[in-house]
Amino acid sequence: MAVADLPGLPDRARAAVATEPGATEHRDLPLPGVGSDDGLLRVEAAGICGTDWELYLRETRGRGLGPLILGHENVGRVVALGERAAERWGVAVGDRVAVEEFLPCGTCRLCRSGSYRLCEATDSRGVRPYLRYGRTPVTVPPGLYGGFSQYLYLHPRAIVHRVGDLPADLAALFAPVANGIRWVLQQGRLQLGQTVVVVGPGQHGLGCVVAARHGGAGTVIVVGTPSDATRLEVARRLGADHVLAAGPGVVRAVMELTEGAGADMVVDLAPGATGTVEDAVSMSAKRGTVVLAASKHGKPVAGFEPDTVVRKELTVMGVRGHDHRSVEPAIDLIRSDRFPLRLLCTHAFGLHEVDHALRVAGARLDPEAIHVTVLP
Repeated sequence: MAVADLPGLPDRARAAVATEPGATEHRDLPLPGVGSDDGLLRVEAAGICGTDWELYLRETRGRGLGPLILGHENVGRVVALGERAAERWGVAVGDRVAVEEFLPCGTCRLCRSGSYRLCEATDSRGVRPYLRYGRTPVTVPPGLYGGFSQYLYLHPRAIVHRVGDLPADLAALFAPVANGIRWVLQQGRLQLGQTVVVVGPGQHGLGCVVAARHGGAGTVIVVGTPSDATRLEVARRLGADHVLAAGPGVVRAVMELTEGAGADMVVDLAPGATGTVEDAVSMSAKRGTVVLAASKHGKPVAGFEPDTVVRKELTVMGVRGHDHRSVEPAIDLIRSDRFPLRLLCTHAFGLHEVDHALRVAGARLDPEAIHVTVLP
């Protein structure tokens, strides 16, 4: 089905294209035709993640990709849909949906086991060609692979979730909430009454606070820097029992709060900071779990003592992203209104303000920013 056959749709889409490190150019890209297996989304909200900022700067990620449309936490209305795609996704034209960033092959060993987020076909850190929303150059047809655009191409391998009548900006929280559910509950296997420490109160850290409280944690402790004052207050309102200042005394403070036992689970969400790994191991209880969820940008961890892991019989695990098993309960949790998640929705900008929006979120131009959203 050609674009001309889709009533009410323009021929082109306005998009904010990241062209060079720290530079955005607005372009009009042609809308693709829609066949029986794909579709088209009118983007209503695209959340900004720390990964977007890293890709924008092209220092640790995104080198050599060329111009691309950022934005991988995408929510919008389906405006065109092929017959087989509608049956496969269980959606119809007009439905509001959340779109995961992954475009996995669906047939490899990892996909068949449910770990499609690690599939080589969608792994931007692998060595093979890949497709992934928010990280695919505009030179890859049809180019509309990012949420900082009026329209997003729904590839046949896209993973979509109906969100019903949830407001688009609130539904865009599906990614941090789903990450929290997967990292704390599904992978970390939180048990009722356990103590959880979350290091780093960004959007994903706050998602872990929500998941921990939702999963029945006995005590939730959040660690942040002086610039995190607003985020730490939000953490309290989401259910954190204690907030602590990061620094040399944080391990001692956790041990005092737990009467010397340590934390049953520590989730490290401090990007680029390697010392938090050593702290996480030190403040963990015997037979505790350390969840490493933040990239350290390739830096080794000085001071890491494997003997402590052995002596305490710790479980140390790395986690990356979410999947359908965590996104669906995340959408349900957002819809339940059990937590004041609207507190996370601090800033919203139009498509013409994408560069500023990225700087507010990534460079912390406003220390009160938590979840920054682009509303194309």
